[in-house]
Amino acid sequence: MGVGKTTIGELVAKKLYRDFVDIDQEIEKMFQMPTSQIFKEFGEEFFRNKEKEVISQLSQQRLKIISVGGGAFLQEEIQKICLSNCIVFFLDLSWDSWKERISLIIDSRPVLQGRSLEDIEELFYTRQAIYSNHHSKVETDNLDIEEVANYIVDSLKMAWDIYEPSK
Repeated sequence: MGVGKTTIGELVAKKLYRDFVDIDQEIEKMFQMPTSQIFKEFGEEFFRNKEKEVISQLSQQRLKIISVGGGAFLQEEIQKICLSNCIVFFLDLSWDSWKERISLIIDSRPVLQGRSLEDIEELFYTRQAIYSNHHSKVETDNLDIEEVANYIVDSLKMAWDIYEPSK
C-alpha cells in the first residue's frame, strides 16, 4: 500500500510493450465509484470477493502486468492464484520510508481510516510478513521509480532467457 505499485507497474508495462491492469482501478470502473466508497456501501468482504474474482480472471491472461492491491495478497487463495499463474514481485519499502508517505495515501485507503500511528505500524509489519511469499523482492528505499522498473524488466528478461533460450 503506497509503495508505488501502479506507477511502477505502468512503467514496466510500457517498457515491455504489455498491457497494465490495476486491480483496484478495474473494480472502481465496474462500480463507477472509488474503492473507499465501495467499502462503505458494500463492505470489505464484498470488495475482497470481487477482488479475488477479478484477479483470478486476469491472472489467467498472458502478457499482462497486474498491480494487486496490498490487501488482496492477504488472502491465501489470492496468494496461491498469483504465485501459480504470475511472477510476483514484492516492492519492499521500510517502515521509516513508508510512514513518510502516510499523509499522501491515508484518505484513499479505507484500511487506514481512524487508526493511530501505532495501529498503522502494526498493520504495516503484519503485512510485511505475509508479503514474504513472492518470486522476487525489490528493496525500493534508495531507488527511484525508473530504477525499480528497470530492475523488474531486467529480471523478467533474464527469466525468459533461462526458460526460453535462443536456438
